[in-house]
Amino acid sequence: MLRSGLFFDRYSASKLFTVSALSSFSNLDYALKVFEDITQPNLYTWNTLIRAFASSPEPILGLLIFIRMLHESLDFPNKFTFPFVIKAAGGISCLPVGKAIHGMAIKASLGSNLFILNSLIHCYASCGDMDSSYLVFMNINEKDVVSWNSVITGFAQGGFPEKALELFQRMKAENVSPNDVTMVGILSACAKSMDLEFGRWVCQYIERNGINVNLTVTNAMLDMYLKTGSILEARRLFDKMEEKDIFSWTTMIDGYAKKGDFDAARNLFNAMPRKDISAWNVLISAYEQNGKPKEALAIFHELQLSKAAKPDEVTLVSTLSACAQLGAIDVGDWINVYIKKQGIKLNCHLTTSLIDMYSKCGDLDKALDIFYSAERRDVFVWSAMIAGLAMHGRGTDAIDLFMKMQEAKVKPNVVTFTNLLCACSHTGLVDEGRMFFNQMESVYDVVPGIKHYACMVDTLGRAGLLEEAFEFIEKMPIAPSASVWGALLGACRIHGNVKLAEMACSRLLEIDPENHGAYVLLSNIYAKTGKWENVSELRQCMKVNGIKKEPGCSSIEVDGVIHEFLVGDNSHPLCKEIYKKLDEIIGRLKSAGYVPNASHVLQFVEEEDMKEKALNLHSEKLAIAFGLISVGPSQPIRIVKNLRVCGDCHSVAKLISKLYNRDILLRDRYRFHHFSGGNCSCMDYW
Repeated sequence: MLRSGLFFDRYSASKLFTVSALSSFSNLDYALKVFEDITQPNLYTWNTLIRAFASSPEPILGLLIFIRMLHESLDFPNKFTFPFVIKAAGGISCLPVGKAIHGMAIKASLGSNLFILNSLIHCYASCGDMDSSYLVFMNINEKDVVSWNSVITGFAQGGFPEKALELFQRMKAENVSPNDVTMVGILSACAKSMDLEFGRWVCQYIERNGINVNLTVTNAMLDMYLKTGSILEARRLFDKMEEKDIFSWTTMIDGYAKKGDFDAARNLFNAMPRKDISAWNVLISAYEQNGKPKEALAIFHELQLSKAAKPDEVTLVSTLSACAQLGAIDVGDWINVYIKKQGIKLNCHLTTSLIDMYSKCGDLDKALDIFYSAERRDVFVWSAMIAGLAMHGRGTDAIDLFMKMQEAKVKPNVVTFTNLLCACSHTGLVDEGRMFFNQMESVYDVVPGIKHYACMVDTLGRAGLLEEAFEFIEKMPIAPSASVWGALLGACRIHGNVKLAEMACSRLLEIDPENHGAYVLLSNIYAKTGKWENVSELRQCMKVNGIKKEPGCSSIEVDGVIHEFLVGDNSHPLCKEIYKKLDEIIGRLKSAGYVPNASHVLQFVEEEDMKEKALNLHSEKLAIAFGLISVGPSQPIRIVKNLRVCGDCHSVAKLISKLYNRDILLRDRYRFHHFSGGNCSCMDYW
């Protein structure tokens, strides 16, 4: 065309440009180069370029082309231009831009054009403004099926499924025939409102009315069955599907995983003809989010070995979360290096995950490095770093960071305040805790939730202000939860207030009768005050009600492998060496004046030597013994425990850090303890 001069005919050039921009083999970079060489492109060519970019992964470029058109073109936007520009505005969810383009369309006397109005319904819905979306819909005199589909889908995806279902009934009443797009929106609404009965009716309606059942509709049915809890109907449909795409497989795998049937999820994953990264992500995320972080890491290692797909941002975020739960810093370090080597840009999701992982794995310095090197910090990045400082007992630093957050003009949210109040609780900053709690709604427009009330009870209770904590609960504007009474009960354990503990335990068990933690805390209070008969009665009550104490479990990572220990565990391959080391430790501790604290034994045991033996078999002691024989002297011993560390183990860890000249980082359910030189970072305030 260039050689023949045909390219310089505007009509011919436009035809070539259209093919390069919109065909199945389109290439937008090439299309843009062709466009730049067209002398005075006509309105059709401008519209085609805007349309191509509006449907691309970067719709903002469609808006930029539109602005350029306004400056360079002799033609004014027409009824074909506006729908594409409006689609681009919806693609970036920018409400002000959507409203501005709406105004331009009205000024151009195109405010009643059906195509433009349908585009506006979708745009406003994409921007989260369902009021404006619905208003546009209601002002259309002659609504077509696209009008109904746009508003129904908007309400279904915008969190108003009941409104979507109501509109569907109105659509039928007005004799507008629904199509396959309508059905996808309605099935989505059924899934979100957990309405299985109506979902079944919709499936029958599709069949009765001969609506086109394409793969998108079938996938919507599958998703509806799974989200409404009917996994059997979902599996029957899945097995009947002649065509399946990656969404079909991953939806079914996710359904099994959420139900807790990991064997079925794994079998289905194995049966997939082609596994892209989204399939791996579903399985990793399912394990990680359902309390199986070890299995999540195993799948991630399998992905690495298979080289079947390349980890993406979702993979890394889920795997970092699993690392954080387990304290698997070696894998977390590998991911951090991988991100740098692959040149992956650190967005706020990855930054938050890295900060959370390093904080929970005990390397607060690296967490701070990640935080301060981040180009962009949203509220979740700031909140994660405040949480990291809080769990490491650096309350003052957490408050300082919160002040810097205000200077950066980042508005705190409910998570920020939970972390900030935890920081005050862990370090005894009572006045600061009161101040921040009282400022939440009045200064920051954040309504306190149950977690914030529990944090305040914990803050007051730990500081010994038990009566004030109780009065605080009595004045709560919302009903106290089990966590609130649990915080008071925990404080009573610290300060030995038996009467208030019995009342708090009673209230807690009214809300959660099977809460084993309540029995354990009250038992510890009785043991601490020498009321062994009460301990025995409580233990008997647990037996009668079939309530079992959650077993203590401590884990330690060595060379990328997680080793777990239960109380009295003898399943480890190095069991003999571990117990030999433990005997040596106890011997050295006794020589240094250590006396076991038998009040930390839940069971009613009369013989002192049996009490001592029970204490020595606590999981964290076994993990420390394994750490001493497995971790190099220059490396800290990092341990994660699923429960609160007991007072005896805390004392033992302090002594070991001094006698063996080793740093021990122990993360329990609530916070970190850094043991070094015979001292703990918590200053025994925990």
